[in-house]
Amino acid sequence: MLTIAHISDLHVSDSDFNEDVFLEAVDEINALAPDFIILTGDLTNKGYYTQFEKVKQYLELFDAPIFAVPGNHDARNLGDETFEELIGEASWKLADKENKFVVIGLDSSLPDLNEGSIGKPQKLWLDHQLDECVINELFTIVAFHHHIIPIPKTGRERNVLLDAGDILKTLVDHEVDMVLVGHKHVPNVWKMNNTLIINAGSISSKKLRGNDVNSYNIYYIDETTINIVLKKVGKEPISLGQYPKNVY
Repeated sequence: MLTIAHISDLHVSDSDFNEDVFLEAVDEINALAPDFIILTGDLTNKGYYTQFEKVKQYLELFDAPIFAVPGNHDARNLGDETFEELIGEASWKLADKENKFVVIGLDSSLPDLNEGSIGKPQKLWLDHQLDECVINELFTIVAFHHHIIPIPKTGRERNVLLDAGDILKTLVDHEVDMVLVGHKHVPNVWKMNNTLIINAGSISSKKLRGNDVNSYNIYYIDETTINIVLKKVGKEPISLGQYPKNVY
């Protein structure tokens, strides 16, 4: 069984970050003991160096390894450079040959813009990596920040990837098992052909819609099934569905 915690949109700052909720979520996730944590962007609220320094301290509270990609808020005020200095590479690949899975992280942010783009160089690299995953029959997860298709209950549609159509075709054509994104602060699951496209809510931002609360996702993956769980901080877990794994 592979267990993954998917967190997103911390928005660490003096005004929009709920530290108490974040620390409660840290305790919950550490008790869960996932194999690793995927963080899909907006670690900071404005990309300031001091905010990234605080983020680094907060992330050290987690016991499990964390693999993060930047969001649009992280790319402000030279935050795109600070991310790689203090957090790590903005694009990366995690491969586990023993358990036959690959996780690919992509940078969808653009400096000082809310819109996102994967861009041609990353897409060419992604195509190559996904070709290898298909050949080797690997369970594949791709993670980035911006939502790639519209999300219900988020108001006027905006800030999708500028190259969403091309990237979506690449993901679906390669039958990527799971696509993990954040950005909208609303949890959601779409299934398109054989690909699950999963949004995480915000784990600690005060910028929430209606009476929604902070949350994160948990994924339990065994040889045949993907079990998606929504965990609202401080509340009981909610199943978002069980899906069969792709058969190769």
